[in-house]
Amino acid sequence: MRIALAGAGAFGEKHLDGLKNIDGVEIVSIISRTGEQAAAVAAEYGAKHSSTELEDALARNDVDAVILCTPTQMHAAQAIACMEAGKHVQVEIPLSDSWADAEAVVAKAKETGLTCMVGHTRRFNPSHQYVHNRIKAGEFNIQQMDVQTYFFRRKNMNAKGEPRSWTDHLLWHHAAHTIDLFAYQAGKIVKANAIQGPKHQELGIAMDMSIQLKSESGAICTLSLSFNNDGPLGTFFRYIGDSATYIARYDDLVNGKEEPIDVSKVDVSMNGIELQDREFVAAIREGREPNSSIAQVLDCYRVIGELAASLEAQDGWS
Repeated sequence: MRIALAGAGAFGEKHLDGLKNIDGVEIVSIISRTGEQAAAVAAEYGAKHSSTELEDALARNDVDAVILCTPTQMHAAQAIACMEAGKHVQVEIPLSDSWADAEAVVAKAKETGLTCMVGHTRRFNPSHQYVHNRIKAGEFNIQQMDVQTYFFRRKNMNAKGEPRSWTDHLLWHHAAHTIDLFAYQAGKIVKANAIQGPKHQELGIAMDMSIQLKSESGAICTLSLSFNNDGPLGTFFRYIGDSATYIARYDDLVNGKEEPIDVSKVDVSMNGIELQDREFVAAIREGREPNSSIAQVLDCYRVIGELAASLEAQDGWS
């Protein structure tokens, strides 16, 4: 499987580290914002080609698939371009920053029949897989999820503390992880509400947000998001169910009493990004729909689109 990666920033490197562990995968091309960065990352990971233009990778006949870790605003158009060039594509979360763009990508995937997967990593973290397996076995049913997504990001910086060329977004990016996970674990979302705090003068986005969700099973979810939190960073999930309570922190899991649960045997790796990439490669090789396919996650973007419209209406009213 010959792969090109576009967007060799902090998250792109996580994918490259995961791909190194998958048999039969060759990293052929690295695309990044500057030629210097693209060439340096290509040299580090053994890619034969580097460029600042995605089109250069798409024109190569030795590229089978593309992983997009580019700015959110580029995702939909680039995913469509990959499929038009005959390449399978995994686009990092979020798929898009509008419902119309999400619909356009899914239409192109249906038209081409190519694998199109979205990087909803929470489906692959061993912690959440453990909970999902218990749900599928009929041993656990969610009553409520309480989720906190907290960062300290008053400057436009990435996860490595480097300046970003684009602005991140609490709703279209960070809330998407939880909205999709809640539906994956508890069923289709049938009700959603959101409110947001003041917008940052420089970044132009709300820095704090609160979201409520209800699924068709009756389960509820409360999600708090902030870019103002100067404390422990990341996303923390509390599953409150009919037979247990679980707290998931990325690839780790504890019960409600903070007692560790061994999830090391849930899958072949403890790295959620690597497991996500393994699914992408395996789905292409086996000619099947991957977990986190665009079709499976599309409803998440319907919900986000509705919440975005609601927030715009609230701002207009205020």
